[in-house]
Amino acid sequence: MDGLKPVLELLREWLPFLITLLIGTLVLMGAYRILISGRAAKGTGNIVGRQLLIALLAGIVAVVLILELPIDNEPRGQLMSLLGILVTAAVALSSTTLLGNAMAGFMLRSIRNFHAGDFIVVDGHRGRVSELGLLRTEIQTERRTLTTFPNLYLVSNPVTVVRESGTFIAASVSLGYDVPREKIEKCLLDAAEHAGLTDPFVFVLELGDFSITYQAAGFLEEVKFLISAESKLRANMLDALHQAGIEIVSPTFMNQRQLKPEKIFIPEGSRAPKPKVAPAEEPRPEDRMFDKAELAEAAADAEVKLKAVVDEIGQLQKDRAALEKSPALASQLATLETTRTQLEEEVQQHKEAKEKEAEADKPESKS
Repeated sequence: MDGLKPVLELLREWLPFLITLLIGTLVLMGAYRILISGRAAKGTGNIVGRQLLIALLAGIVAVVLILELPIDNEPRGQLMSLLGILVTAAVALSSTTLLGNAMAGFMLRSIRNFHAGDFIVVDGHRGRVSELGLLRTEIQTERRTLTTFPNLYLVSNPVTVVRESGTFIAASVSLGYDVPREKIEKCLLDAAEHAGLTDPFVFVLELGDFSITYQAAGFLEEVKFLISAESKLRANMLDALHQAGIEIVSPTFMNQRQLKPEKIFIPEGSRAPKPKVAPAEEPRPEDRMFDKAELAEAAADAEVKLKAVVDEIGQLQKDRAALEKSPALASQLATLETTRTQLEEEVQQHKEAKEKEAEADKPESKS
């Protein structure tokens, strides 16, 4: 028994620390399950905020563990000072470390100049935002590839955002001086209208040595189909010019063959006027190009709608007396509850789809 006394004394000294460690571990595990893996992750709220809450809890647990260590006040104070120095050093190095990207992520969220699903252009890279993280932002390009930018890079470089309400798109072509400007402008305006653009216009961009550069432009309301609209505008410009008998042979045209003077360089089929028929529904390549960005946008929209419904339900439930007296309010509350259930299911479906997408993007392990 005498040999067990030192062990019991040591256990008695360390027991508060061990209990605190156990409780802290359980608290962190429970918080992770609730905030990240549980029901809260399926509902509203920002994942970044939940991650920060867990980090804050971990910091509190670390401080409590230091306070519960069975050591003298002086070593305990030194440990607290060391913890403070580590935190200070991390903040001091934040401009070139992960904390720098985290702070940039907070800045992007405070500015809110773009969100999931938006078209953005960064340093020559164009695509739709498919994921907004604390440390990085991911865009899906027109080739369906994923490009990742550290948030610090986005803060340090200009970001061009295509507005959801619509944008102007344009295409340029250079033509010879022998073609009347009025004829060209009419063809280009017709091409822009047939491309589905509103408020079309034509600019004369440059009077070159051998040709004039024209630009046809118009307003596109459905920015999701930006890539197809740009291609359609160019195709319609080509068809309109060919149908009007205008050759596109600039800036210089050299041909060493002997040809008849009446020979013109326009495809025969393009010169024949095309019958005006109702345009058939064309497949949109953007539906597959930006599938991940579409999913991210739909998930973000569903979370916003769910939060609005939850807030409205909370406002109605505050006045119980009015609910009991007014059948209309009770019916409205029941409708909102049904809507909330549907939106929660939609949010969960989006989450499962994103997890499936992420699983598909993982490289296969080689045995």
